[in-house]
Amino acid sequence: MTRMKESAEPSRGPEVALAASVRESDAIAVERTLAGDRDAFRVLVERHSQNVFRLAYRLTGNRHDTEEVVQEAFLRAYQKLEQFEARSNFGTWVYRIAANYAIDRMRQRKKEEARREMPTVNVQDDTEHDPLSTVADQAPTPERLTQSIELRKQMEKALDTLTQAERTAFVMRHWEGCGIEEIAAILKLNTGAAKNTVFRSVQKLRRLLEPFVQSGARAKVMGSEL
Repeated sequence: MTRMKESAEPSRGPEVALAASVRESDAIAVERTLAGDRDAFRVLVERHSQNVFRLAYRLTGNRHDTEEVVQEAFLRAYQKLEQFEARSNFGTWVYRIAANYAIDRMRQRKKEEARREMPTVNVQDDTEHDPLSTVADQAPTPERLTQSIELRKQMEKALDTLTQAERTAFVMRHWEGCGIEEIAAILKLNTGAAKNTVFRSVQKLRRLLEPFVQSGARAKVMGSEL
């Protein structure tokens, strides 16, 4: 039993060590930034901008708002850097700032443009950067490619029918892999309400996508086996 335990621990070692290294490096960059070294903050932006961009895109559904969310998230992080606690995780901190701003931004946008439809994903864009390109196909035929494009369109339309809280809960849980506690903190809900919001979003998407895909494909595009 002892040998089995010892052999299992090293497999987690590199991941834990890497996370600790990144966290320590972030803490040093924060200290240097607070000391007046602006280049140090650039390191933080370059390290975490991809994750923030991915989250923002999935919450807003369009590149214009995504870029604004990313820019504003790091600007607010820079302005509030003195409030950052050294023992905390900078990546998680700026992630939450981005999520909160994206929620506020989209609520405001829907009020301002209530009579206009949300922009859809440009299917001609490089799919390497398309977060909704989740239907795997090693050698797609024209028919399957058309189905995949149509599925992305339907997924975008389905997401737009959710409330902002439901969309945020779904994205964070099933695409970002966040825990219920973190979702609850972002949405300012208790864990029970957060779970219900996740469940409600999945049920709505399931009903809306049912006519377009079979269960297996639906599970893939939604990010989990339902």
